Amino acid sequence: MTMHFLLICLAIGAPIRSQVLPPIGPFEAEMARPAAATEPDDADEGDEADDGESELAEPTGAVGPDIRYSADLSDDELQRRWTDDLESLGSISVGFADQGRLINAARMPQDDAWILERPTLAYGTREAVEALINAFRAVRKQFPESAPARLSHIGNEDGGYLRPHHSHQSGRDADIGFFYRNDKVPGRGVRREKLMDPARNWALVKTLITQSDVQVILVDRGIQNILRAWALAKGEDRDFVDRVFARGHHALVQHARHHKDHFHVRFYAPRSQELGRRVQPLLAQRPEQNLVMHKVRGGQTLGHIARTYDTTVKAIQIANHMRGSFLHLGQQLRVPLRKPCTHCPLPPPVVVPPRCLPASTVASASAETGVSE
Repeated sequence: MTMHFLLICLAIGAPIRSQVLPPIGPFEAEMARPAAATEPDDADEGDEADDGESELAEPTGAVGPDIRYSADLSDDELQRRWTDDLESLGSISVGFADQGRLINAARMPQDDAWILERPTLAYGTREAVEALINAFRAVRKQFPESAPARLSHIGNEDGGYLRPHHSHQSGRDADIGFFYRNDKVPGRGVRREKLMDPARNWALVKTLITQSDVQVILVDRGIQNILRAWALAKGEDRDFVDRVFARGHHALVQHARHHKDHFHVRFYAPRSQELGRRVQPLLAQRPEQNLVMHKVRGGQTLGHIARTYDTTVKAIQIANHMRGSFLHLGQQLRVPLRKPCTHCPLPPPVVVPPRCLPASTVASASAETGVSE
């Protein structure tokens, strides 16, 4: 970038795109491939899932009475703990997977059943961490000689933007590497379909879906086809398998073209999400938590963003460890506020749907409880 260009940009007050670094993906050593080795996509872009959810935002206003998962806390008790005993509230997921942050994050522990590929990015909601622990241990119990599961990104300790992801901001997303035959991870540029171990990967997916509150699993359609065929060949209930791999943007397992070496799993975290809604009007009472996440758009400067949120350029720089004022398109900024936020998007009330279960499991549960189907 030339000095002449810098002077022009500073003169007109335009943001300057900083140098774009190579993206650091969840399993970038496996994903990298020569340009000539690109593979044909097996679905059109219109068939591909979007990992965002902030378009579901409600107009800013009262949180409302829709309390299901934190009803043990009255508004007064929540107010007291927020002010005097924040840690006692446990994990709190504020905002959305693609526009959010995390308070009181739970850290994924170390264990023989899994490997933390990036321990500094292994923070999430309590619900997500517990679901991952349960799933990995279930696979290890079923396959005692298996190599450990490989967990890459969940999120930062305080959530927020995590390069290169669009999501992974509110503690509910996790990237899990595939299990491979002979436990040998393929090198660069190698197709995974014939090398992955369908038995363990299906066991992982089935456990996640039936024993935790999964919102969506993103993975390439070709991988889905292999797992679906394996499950049916091993006698899984066809109706259950069809529901797991249904097509459409509301399906439980959805196609994502760039997910050919890992599963991207998003969990419902009902208590953490509901607390995130409930504490939003209280954020101004704790200055260190009174923040909003802002995505930089074309033509915006730090001064423009500061005026929008009635804060200062200096406060934004400090919150984001910035030495200068250069911005780039799409950059996520933590914006400290001086009073209650009137621009913060409010997620809709959390409602966790019933889990997707095989008919035999439903019938067994009904028999145990004496409830007829």
